Amino acid sequence: MGTRIPEPVCYINETLETYSALGYPPYRWVHSEDAPPWAPLTKPLAESTIGVIASGGIYETGQVAFHFNDDASFRVIDKTVDRADLRTTHFAYDMTDARKNINCVFPIDTLAELEAAGEVGGIANELYTFMGGIYSARKVREQLAPALVERTLAAGDVDLMLLVPA
Repeated sequence: MGTRIPEPVCYINETLETYSALGYPPYRWVHSEDAPPWAPLTKPLAESTIGVIASGGIYETGQVAFHFNDDASFRVIDKTVDRADLRTTHFAYDMTDARKNINCVFPIDTLAELEAAGEVGGIANELYTFMGGIYSARKVREQLAPALVERTLAAGDVDLMLLVPA
């Protein structure tokens, strides 16, 4: 008997229903008139250090968990973190699989395997996480994104950033 492939999830409907159930007005998708900024790689991937920004609400034991009211904060996760110390909290996705294997929302072990195989040059020392589903695009644009850019630039060890949506 073959493996049953689940039906695709319509995330637009899921998002609309989730926000409605939380009492928010109908979700308005962000629209930008400008094309997103893009910078080509300046060296081969096998020589590049990869950073991570993940929106799955991942935090480390001892850090404050994310809260559900437009939390625009972020957490810093050291690349050497004991994987057993990683946790997740989020209101907009089912965390069952993430709690079984954090790599489905925070691919830290996958990147370590790519580094060991020589496919990437390395992993940044600091990885960043936040809780996606922030209703206020303004908070993301004016608070969260600039803070992440500032922190990443200050670290100075990233050639490219992997953005991981939850």
